[in-house]
Amino acid sequence: MATVSLLDERVLFSPDIPVEVNQLLQAAVAASQRDQKRAESLFLQAQTLDQRCLQTYFALYKFYFFQKRLADAERIVLAGLEESASQGGFPNDYRRLAQNGQKWDLYANETTLFYLYTLKALAFIKLRQGYDIDAKLVLSHLKQLDPKDLSGASVIMDLASGAAD
Repeated sequence: MATVSLLDERVLFSPDIPVEVNQLLQAAVAASQRDQKRAESLFLQAQTLDQRCLQTYFALYKFYFFQKRLADAERIVLAGLEESASQGGFPNDYRRLAQNGQKWDLYANETTLFYLYTLKALAFIKLRQGYDIDAKLVLSHLKQLDPKDLSGASVIMDLASGAAD
């Protein structure tokens, strides 16, 4: 069994992440500054290896966002929302989810928290794409779904308010 020391890890992902997926993600993060094509390939390999591993969606949409590939980032965010909703047993559509929010505990576990955090990422991407109205719509629903602001969406809400001013 291969072990990875903490010094070898550039990013700490979930402790439950499969070793092989973690190794690919670590290699992708290491490559992302000097060889973006290789990094993207490694991120995609990790996701292909375990499509249920939510951390692969997180890593890939962050990579695309930082590369200013916002359409790709949005595509992966939407896929991550779909996968986390599937794993959590709740509706993928945040509008429908907000209408019946009391039915699900979105603070219950890593899967539901991933959904909230990824929904925040969708709002941020929409904002960066210049779709301020769409971003505010996502944020208004997120405020209902995450009244404790565990996702940190209030920061994006402040940015959206500043963009409107």
